[in-house]
Amino acid sequence: MRNNNGQTSDSNINSPPVSATIGEVQKPLDAITMCEESGLENVRNGVSYRQRQLVEEKANIVQSNASPRQFSSSIWRLPTEILSEIFLYCLPVPDDVLPSPIRAPVLLTGICRRWREVAVNFPSLWCTLQLVADDDWYRRARFYDSWLKRSGGLPLSLTLECLSDLSGPRSLLQEYIPQISSLRIEFFDCNGPFMMEDFHALEELTINKYGFDRKQYINRSLLKLPVNLRRLNMPDMLLNRRQLNSFSDSAWARLTHLEINIQGLDAFPRILYLCPELSSVTVLGIFDPIQTPEPITHTNLQSLRLYGDAFHNQDGDLGLFQVITLPNLRVVDTRQMGKWPHEEFKEFLMRSKCPLESLTFGSAVWTTDEQRAEYATLLPSLELTVDSDSSFDIYEFLQLEDLGDL
Repeated sequence: MRNNNGQTSDSNINSPPVSATIGEVQKPLDAITMCEESGLENVRNGVSYRQRQLVEEKANIVQSNASPRQFSSSIWRLPTEILSEIFLYCLPVPDDVLPSPIRAPVLLTGICRRWREVAVNFPSLWCTLQLVADDDWYRRARFYDSWLKRSGGLPLSLTLECLSDLSGPRSLLQEYIPQISSLRIEFFDCNGPFMMEDFHALEELTINKYGFDRKQYINRSLLKLPVNLRRLNMPDMLLNRRQLNSFSDSAWARLTHLEINIQGLDAFPRILYLCPELSSVTVLGIFDPIQTPEPITHTNLQSLRLYGDAFHNQDGDLGLFQVITLPNLRVVDTRQMGKWPHEEFKEFLMRSKCPLESLTFGSAVWTTDEQRAEYATLLPSLELTVDSDSSFDIYEFLQLEDLGDL
């Protein structure tokens, strides 16, 4: 090769061989390739590790689901009779029977097809129902009717909330009257009585009053009671002697158990007269002393519970035990009576000659140790129960407080 001076020169003079140059270049390329391969290997290892993790997680999930599936299959193998009995334990408590899609028995119909078939065809699940009679009654009436049809003719225990016209509920229940054995009516605001004279299967009736009965619809509902009614509970009804006089003797004559709220003890002899078959009575209310003493003997009463107003009875002079004679009385339970009429009650026991077995002085019934000892002497086999505050006389305490202020 000639240069500009006409001299020939060799291009390879003072230059490294091509192979050497290629070798030098190859070294960093090899290093880069090794790094890339190492990175790819790391990626492969990472992917493989994550894959193993996912496989293990899947295995754990499958394993964790094995027991519920086995349990589910066990449930499916249960005979219908056993599954039905289990359903009974799912029902809400009797005082909370308002239908709801999140509670049995309605809840059970939405789990699966088999559970629905078992629940719908098991009448015992549909024997208790709370019906609300308000302005939306006709919107719910079809649902109530479907529920009651599923009861299959078994005895029914119903609660009826009365907030408006009662003609709709009366019409709906007409078909099921032969089944209704227990009925609770809650009067809030209604525009008429709820007559039950033709409820011949009714054995227990509870009436609660939450509003002001302007036209005495509740009392009119009680004028004629079903012939087979045995239990009548009216803890919120405050009845006096005059109101009780308006009730027919035959309507109450077959009652064996009664819970009633009275205004004045003059009402109690009238109760005994209305209910000759009564074996148990619970009396609540304001115990004004007897004003018109009319002696009466009742031969069937065995249990007497008196729950009064301690602040109302200051001197313990009730007059009640002077007019009644109960030769078969076995249980007396008293609460909130204030000062106990000891001498009056002791004379009653001697006159009645009753086989009294249990005497309870509950809260706010004030007696002395000497008085209780007399009962133990009079009736050696008597089981006497005394509340811790039975010896505490609040009136004596209040008098001491007044003296302290002077």
